[in-house]
Amino acid sequence: MTQDRVTSADGTPIASWRSGDGPPLVLVHGTSADHSRWAPVLPAFEQRHTVHAVDRRGRGASGDAEDYALEREFEDVAAVVDSIGEPVILLGQSYGGLCALGAALLSSNIRALVLYEPASDAERHSPGVTDRLETLLQAGDLDEVVATMARRFAGAHPEMVEFLRTQPAWRARVAAAHTIPRELRAVRTYRFDPERFRGLTVPTLLLFGSESAPAFREVGEALDAALPNARSVVMPGQGHVAMDTGTDLFTTEVLRFTADL
Repeated sequence: MTQDRVTSADGTPIASWRSGDGPPLVLVHGTSADHSRWAPVLPAFEQRHTVHAVDRRGRGASGDAEDYALEREFEDVAAVVDSIGEPVILLGQSYGGLCALGAALLSSNIRALVLYEPASDAERHSPGVTDRLETLLQAGDLDEVVATMARRFAGAHPEMVEFLRTQPAWRARVAAAHTIPRELRAVRTYRFDPERFRGLTVPTLLLFGSESAPAFREVGEALDAALPNARSVVMPGQGHVAMDTGTDLFTTEVLRFTADL
């Protein structure tokens, strides 16, 4: 992997990690973690694409800033996209899906979007979760911050949490635990409105897991209705982390979509 770095609109350095060969595919991870969360799917993607896996601000090799807003993340992703020099396919998962959507309104260098369950307001389906995470963070229990987020937001059962703990990305998730509450607050402040994206005409694939929380499906269905060139695919037996639990299914759906562009 080769590390690249760009400067976002507010001066924050944003890192991405380049590998593979072919049309550019930019990956934007969800809450916590860093670019390493894509490790299970990279081998398949690298065979068909030059992959640019972003470290979102506050984690990995990227910098951070004192003032935080979701809009800064839109600018970060747009800066990475615009630095590549040719139109890209942009894939975002969960919170990264919102970041990818926002970036698509800022950059004309996006040829297609893949959005896997863009984040919803966690407080809607798990009231009090942000306060609970803040308490754990103040107590220094970073591992439990990540585990609680997985259980209460992503709907992971205890066995799934233990499986995720064995994955290479878990250490990065724990290292970025301090960013989780601010992102949950930012989603509430942002007030997601799918109508903002009605003019976004690029081909868009909306991915869902059949076992995911209903709130993710609500956001996706609203986007499916608003976006003029979108189609939805439900991955059977999967939840919010199909990259880990249904790797072949996930990569097959993504690569089928990109091959048709």
